[in-house]
Amino acid sequence: MNSTRFLQSAIFTLFVSMALSYPAFAKSGDVPLVARVKELTRAARWTPVAAIAIRFETFHPQGMVKIGGYFYVSSVEIRRLPKKLAVPVDGHAYDEGVGVGHLFKISRDGALITDLVLGEGSIYHPGGIDYDGTSIWIPVSEYRPDSRAIIYKVAPATMTATKVVGVADHIGGVVHDTASGRIEATSWGSRRFYSWPITSAGTMRAASTANPSRNAENYIDYQDCHYVGRRMMLCAGLAEYQASPRGPAFQLGGIDLVDLSTHRSLWQVPVPLWAPSGRVMTQNPFWIEASACGLRAYFMPDDDHSTLFVFDTVVP
Repeated sequence: MNSTRFLQSAIFTLFVSMALSYPAFAKSGDVPLVARVKELTRAARWTPVAAIAIRFETFHPQGMVKIGGYFYVSSVEIRRLPKKLAVPVDGHAYDEGVGVGHLFKISRDGALITDLVLGEGSIYHPGGIDYDGTSIWIPVSEYRPDSRAIIYKVAPATMTATKVVGVADHIGGVVHDTASGRIEATSWGSRRFYSWPITSAGTMRAASTANPSRNAENYIDYQDCHYVGRRMMLCAGLAEYQASPRGPAFQLGGIDLVDLSTHRSLWQVPVPLWAPSGRVMTQNPFWIEASACGLRAYFMPDDDHSTLFVFDTVVP
């Protein structure tokens, strides 16, 4: 590498390090984060801070948490999409498809540190993930609704996984509600909520799918959720709409603050941000933390050749 390229690389690395570390001071469970989210409106101005190219194939990212200087991203590698069956089998219109589930540990400059493979057989589709201060919680499901899933917890320092429980439904995301000692989960499209107790040892005796709560929010489907303290979780996602019967389709992205005791939304705000690819920023995983002046958000909307987009917004 010549001296000019070395200097450019060093400056970029320094910029990224400063950009990602400067403003954050609150953890995801701190009350100031919730208070700041409740100050967000659709008039919020999101200022771009960094766009970091991820330096490996990411496949289809699903969930993300930030722990120290590392990002942990769940992703599904689809080797064959599920095929529509001529005749439904066991209530399924599609077969299982073929794929591999991943949990990536990524450095702040976009390099792959570790690739942990998760899943069993037809159960290969990871969902949204959460970090409780000790473990990363991650569901891996079949790639079709009303199917099966396994919930794992992963030690981030060693990237070792422990199978916690099997579930008789597709689980699109989980959070660990540390206030109640429960795992809260969403189904395919986040249309159903589940709530299961865990022991002090972090195990689960059962994961019944009987009598789920219905999601009363319908303007977006949640892609990724994180526990933010006091029996609340913060979710991001999107839905597709049409401006007119014959008009083009467009995607609307948004963020929801959800009360886990009632599974009702407490605060909703659209996120009018798009990647250069045209994808809405809340298409795939996200992470939000408190900053010196408001909130800092991280998005990874694109598949395969992803970019980590970082934005700041000022709140009162």
